[in-house]
Amino acid sequence: MTGTDELDRKIIDLLTTNSRESITQLAAALGVSRATVQERIRRLEKSRVIQSYTININPDYQRNLVSAHAMIAVDPKRNREVCNQLKKIPAIKSLYSVNGDYDVIAMLQEPTTEELDVQLEEIGCMEGVTRTSTLILLSKLL
Repeated sequence: MTGTDELDRKIIDLLTTNSRESITQLAAALGVSRATVQERIRRLEKSRVIQSYTININPDYQRNLVSAHAMIAVDPKRNREVCNQLKKIPAIKSLYSVNGDYDVIAMLQEPTTEELDVQLEEIGCMEGVTRTSTLILLSKLL
C-alpha cells in the first residue's frame, strides 16, 4: 500500500500482534514520541489502512463450535441483494466472492448442528439463491 513508510509498517506489525497495545507502549517500543505514534495511527485509520481492531479467539473455544463452508450459487441479477442479505446473518463469519460452479462461499459457525441447519435452510430459501452445497469442517490441520 502506498503512502506508508517503515515506521507505519512497524506500528501495523505491533498492532497486529496486540491491538490493545497502548500508545505509550508503542512509542517506547519504537523509540518515538507518543504524539508521533498517535498521529500515525490517526492517519492510518483515516486512510483505512487500519480498518478495525479485532481479537483472536482461543482455538479451544472455537473447537466447541460447528464450523461450515456453504458454497452458494446465485442468480447473477440478484447477486448484490443476496450478498447484502447474507452479511446480516450473525452465524456467517466470512463471505467470499469466488469463481467456478458457485458464486459465494460463506464461512459459518454455530454452537450446534441444529442451529447450523436452521441457518443453512434460511440461506437456501433466499430469493436469488439457486443452489447450495455445504461442507462441515471436522478438524483444523494448519
